[in-house]
Amino acid sequence: MSTLLAPPLSLYVHFPWCVRKCPYCDFNSYTLQGELAPGAYVARLERDLEAQSPAVAGRSVASVFLGGGTPSLFPPEAIARLLAAARRHLMFEPDAEVTLEANPGAIERGAFREYRAAGITRVSLGAQSFSAEALRALGRIHSPQETQRAAGELHAAGLANFNLDLMYALPGQERAGALRDVEEALALAPAHLSHYQLTLEPGTLFAARPPPLPDEDAAATMLEECAARLAAAGFAHYEVSAYARPGSECRHNLNYWTFGDYLGVGAGAHGKLTFPERGAILRTVQPREPRRYLAAAPAELSTNAVPATELPFEFMLNALRLVGGFALADFTARTGLEAGAIEAPLARLLARGLLERTAPGYRASALGLRFLNDVLTEFMAERPQMPGGSAMSIAPAGGARDSLRPLFTGAAGAVGE
Repeated sequence: MSTLLAPPLSLYVHFPWCVRKCPYCDFNSYTLQGELAPGAYVARLERDLEAQSPAVAGRSVASVFLGGGTPSLFPPEAIARLLAAARRHLMFEPDAEVTLEANPGAIERGAFREYRAAGITRVSLGAQSFSAEALRALGRIHSPQETQRAAGELHAAGLANFNLDLMYALPGQERAGALRDVEEALALAPAHLSHYQLTLEPGTLFAARPPPLPDEDAAATMLEECAARLAAAGFAHYEVSAYARPGSECRHNLNYWTFGDYLGVGAGAHGKLTFPERGAILRTVQPREPRRYLAAAPAELSTNAVPATELPFEFMLNALRLVGGFALADFTARTGLEAGAIEAPLARLLARGLLERTAPGYRASALGLRFLNDVLTEFMAERPQMPGGSAMSIAPAGGARDSLRPLFTGAAGAVGE
């Protein structure tokens, strides 16, 4: 075994309510019934923070992400109260990044100034598309004009470091429509853009009643041409579905993708914590259903150690999303395993042209990024097999929202944008 080191620490806080559940969404979110009671939920979050803080004593928080659901349903004063509690129970780095996820249709005019005063330093705005027809098909509650207004208010509030979520391969969408969405997004001058393919996730309304979607070749063309346009506009493609202006990469997500630690607070939130002195990496999961979370004691947090046999997959699930890949030194430091633990799958993937060597380690090739799930299966403790014994080939990676969405259904939980 190698020496296990404690990585940087982040905080994820989940807000599980939305005005309306989108038909493509498999996040832990629920349609708001009746009046929202921000005070009761924030009080429960405060108890959660207090209960988990001893596990990270002496460590400082580098980033915070308030995700959902729709956190912008909570007023600025509730967010200020939450962040004040977090700073009471946890140490924060002086320049900690604090992101709020916001729906353009669920934000009051002028509120971004108040969120900034509450401690928000970055916003992730769920635009999805600038076509009114596409937004209706996606079940979104906002209009293109509301996204444009929200972006203008972000700039006016001094929150120019914002992300726009944008989807492609939408129902009935053609190449021109996908490119037009990118142009509309660029016109709003975001610092970061998350560009991900609409996929049919199990358990969603779209999975039960699939809309007409572009075929795989058309989706690949949209991705290629949109990526080229973003590159021409000065956005670096640094993760499978994330693009940023220089210096504006999402620090919170980078911590996920480099197998960092994070506290998970709120209904259904996942966490990951490293304990070098015990040689252990633990996964935590909160009660999923909001009423159960509100009624539960903080001690009802579920905690499980990640077996050493699963660590290569857990690490690669994150690290290989990065266009630059990973350093072997980081693999050993953050898993406690020797490099030999991944020698065989690395060799197989290099031979297939799905990985490339770099000075510090390895990265997915252009083909490997396109078929990232196929790459990741090589690191599973028990690789899926097709009839006849060949390794399972999985469909092209569809991308993810700004903040980690696993490419594998059922993988370690989504904890951000």
